Amino acid sequence: MGIAALLPLLLFVFPLWKITLEAPQYPTPLGMYIHINDFSDANPHDIKNINLMNHYVGMKYIPEAIPEFKIFPAGIIITTILGLLIAWKGNYKWFLSWAVLMVLLSSAGLYDFYLWEHDYGHDLDPKAILKFTNPDGSIMGFQPPLFGSKDILNFKAHSYPRLGAYSLGLGIAVGFLAYYIGKKEKMNELKEMS
Repeated sequence: MGIAALLPLLLFVFPLWKITLEAPQYPTPLGMYIHINDFSDANPHDIKNINLMNHYVGMKYIPEAIPEFKIFPAGIIITTILGLLIAWKGNYKWFLSWAVLMVLLSSAGLYDFYLWEHDYGHDLDPKAILKFTNPDGSIMGFQPPLFGSKDILNFKAHSYPRLGAYSLGLGIAVGFLAYYIGKKEKMNELKEMS
């Protein structure tokens, strides 16, 4: 359980997600990493180039900071401390509670990421230089995929988790494993006593 609680701290070391944009006019794809508390370029000046390109279709600039960059780190630190306290207490029933809490919080984080992407790709400036419409006449959105790949005009957008997200997922899985092992040990103890 202690390992499960510590694994999410790797989010402070490794990126959580990566979005990449491939297009013929960019021999090296543009990309950005999303960290628990920051955005960073995949290659030098990628975010600046993405912002310049997005400006023409009326998309907002990728900000230097968003409110989640304060909330998510605090949430990981709090849940890590909580997980370590639960590990110290050693009650396997609480191992399950921690793992379920982490699944719920991670799901809320993914949903928040989806909402951010949706707003980013659909809340366009009506005074944009270039305007694109769908075949039905509605304004075209430029939302990157939450997970996977998607064609957006002449770009292919890719969105995939990185090592930070995998460490969080592994921590949750180890939490469930700790519960299973703890439950099995408790049942064996009860059998031996009877």
